[in-house]
Amino acid sequence: MPSANLRDRIASLNVLVVGDVMLDEYWFGDVRRISPEAPVPIVHVSRCEERPGGAANVARNVVSLGARATLLAVVGADATADRLRRALDESGVRHHLSVDSIIRTTLKLRVIGQHQQMLRVDFEEPPSSDVLLAKQAEYTELLAGTDVVVLSDYGKGALAHVADLIALARKLGKPVLVDPKGRDYRRYAGATTVTPNLSELADTVGIWSTPEELDTKAEQLRAKLGLEVLVVTMSEQGMKLYAPDGIFHQQTRAQEVFDVSGAGDTVIAALAVMRGTGVAWESAVTFANAAGGVAVGKLGTSVVEFDEVERFLQQTSAT
Repeated sequence: MPSANLRDRIASLNVLVVGDVMLDEYWFGDVRRISPEAPVPIVHVSRCEERPGGAANVARNVVSLGARATLLAVVGADATADRLRRALDESGVRHHLSVDSIIRTTLKLRVIGQHQQMLRVDFEEPPSSDVLLAKQAEYTELLAGTDVVVLSDYGKGALAHVADLIALARKLGKPVLVDPKGRDYRRYAGATTVTPNLSELADTVGIWSTPEELDTKAEQLRAKLGLEVLVVTMSEQGMKLYAPDGIFHQQTRAQEVFDVSGAGDTVIAALAVMRGTGVAWESAVTFANAAGGVAVGKLGTSVVEFDEVERFLQQTSAT
């Protein structure tokens, strides 16, 4: 892996994260009986936890890996936004959260019983166009002090003008990493990379029947969008890097998977941090793949620390 002064380079790195933010709330309890009102389990809640989700989770993973993160997003004028701000402050994430008074802040409430998710309830509304346009001016101001841009698209409306955001950053020579959503990837054209999973890739390029067909479709997408590289996350199959000079497949070592939610946030945060320090793409993918491996061993939207990734890499290389 990279040189000994990597930590110092990471510590001086400024990552700007823009996208859909949310608060992930977890209610934990025991399931002891079925409701007499309907054939559903009764969860006796014993504790609650809340964590920043979406782009906010990307930002706090950037911080936990040792870099500095600034989060640019839109929230509602509600208690959920206040809780999200407190959680970001505690995580060390600098944030610029504009308030859209006509929406509610996205909230995902999960009920966990006997270590299994029993129910998820979502509250969400897209931000208004006026607030997004005002946010774009703030984005332009923040770019000057930014080393890397991450655009985290959860399809909630915050990145309605994503093509403009990419163009502004690339004009200043800033690398742009996109965690995509939806079928039409043309709006991500000109980014440095996009990081779809296999399901997301199939949504935009169509299904494939062989690994060779997958590689062909992925490389065609990379060339069509003018990306420096395309990074595809493949769950237990690891990650694939598509570059003009070839394909690099980083396998995943066998490990217990506890929860995959938020793992994509960890992966793109790790890629951003590594590439921001000048690490080669293959090494960045190796590190990000390991970071994702650590993340899936934790419950919910979790953060991964640099030391954890290093230990994971050491352990897996020894097996």
